[in-house]
Amino acid sequence: MSVSPSALSESIIVTTLRAAGCVFAEDEAQLLISTARTPADLAAMVERRAGGLPLEHVLGWAEFCGLRIAVDPGVFVPRRRTEFLIRQAAALARQAVSPADQPAALGRLSAVPAGQALAPPRAVVVDLCCGSGAMGAALVAALDQVELHAVDIDPAAVRCARRNLAAAGGRVYEGDLYEPLPAALRGRVDVLLASAPYVPTEKIGLLPQEARIHEPRVALDGGADGLDVVRRLIATAPLWLAPGGHLLVETSERQAQETAATIARSGLTARVTGSDELDATVVIGTRPREGR
Repeated sequence: MSVSPSALSESIIVTTLRAAGCVFAEDEAQLLISTARTPADLAAMVERRAGGLPLEHVLGWAEFCGLRIAVDPGVFVPRRRTEFLIRQAAALARQAVSPADQPAALGRLSAVPAGQALAPPRAVVVDLCCGSGAMGAALVAALDQVELHAVDIDPAAVRCARRNLAAAGGRVYEGDLYEPLPAALRGRVDVLLASAPYVPTEKIGLLPQEARIHEPRVALDGGADGLDVVRRLIATAPLWLAPGGHLLVETSERQAQETAATIARSGLTARVTGSDELDATVVIGTRPREGR
């Protein structure tokens, strides 16, 4: 349905969006109105949304952990459930740089030359399959000191992530999982995040149209059982984690036990945690400390 700029009112926008199947038409109408720069811009945005484009792609941003994250057309839209993973990661990153609690942090401080001012220790964080860079941006906002590295195989996602992480000093690499990361990071990563694709191939067709048509398949398709990419990233994770470092993998509740078993087989200790409120499941693998 085409909307004339001169005829636009909030009620007409709501009616148009509701007719297109938008469940939260009132909320979306307010977001479109507040984002549009001109009546013509608003009309075009309403038409794109009514045509099935994800709201975040129409707006150009998504809200994630209280932040506005730029999301370009064709880039995976960060899900609210992933905010649970960020909470877990932030808590673990704080522990990693707490001298009172962590031997690794004490080692970092003792390595500072005599007479040199002590800089606050920084948690080393790697975000694999980073998409728009939303997870890295949220962690930087939640923590005082972070050395952030992010990777995605999709060039469009890499461009978007670089925009979102530029102010935070995050480095974004294009490539397959660990391949583009600097070798100097091996054995130094405190927190390794992964919101890898985990939808089984045969289930892709059952996803909502917004994801199925407008998001990159490489960000969704996890292979026959949904765990092809997850297995690959778990297999190499121990080489990159620091002693006591953590791998956090977002997955479905149905896949959690298999994911945890795969993590345990890699030599990491594994545990499953989740949030009923956000319908989120995260599997955490921890590299044992030396001598334990």
